[in-house]
Amino acid sequence: MHTSPHENSWPVWATEPIVVVDHDPSWAAQAMEEIHFLQPLLSPFGNSGIWHIGSTAVQGLCAKPVLDLVAPIASLNSASVITRILSPYHWHYVPYELDQRPWRRFYIKVQQNKRIAHLHLVLPGEARWHEQLRFRDILQDNAYVRQAYAALKSMLAEEYRHDLDAYAAAKSDFIRKTLKDY
Repeated sequence: MHTSPHENSWPVWATEPIVVVDHDPSWAAQAMEEIHFLQPLLSPFGNSGIWHIGSTAVQGLCAKPVLDLVAPIASLNSASVITRILSPYHWHYVPYELDQRPWRRFYIKVQQNKRIAHLHLVLPGEARWHEQLRFRDILQDNAYVRQAYAALKSMLAEEYRHDLDAYAAAKSDFIRKTLKDY
């Protein structure tokens, strides 16, 4: 996150340092639990499935211990209603003005003052959704790419420990090149 005059008033989980840990085999089961819980809540909004993406979805890959889930919905304008539904379950909406990614609506699940999951709501045809799935699959299927990405993530987590936006941006060249080459 960018430094802001409001940063001191942000919750602890909004500015927690980036920590990359070894793969946890329980992440897949945790993701399925979240998916099974979220599916009936999101189905009235045109959702037909929820996918586990990101590094926690790749067996053997180190990751920030935060599950990433993506779910297509019929309209991003449903975010205010979805926020009211998800908020009692510790999901926090990040306004798209803060998120700066107008192609999605973004939620963070928090437990004990730590992020435990991200939910990316997208439109069904959103190219980034398909790219996220394809990148996950490339990492799963290619040990060389997986190892190179793990080394990059570990290095960047040290360099950008307190800047999640810079960490994510620094990974984007590797992701783009991988999607182009594979």
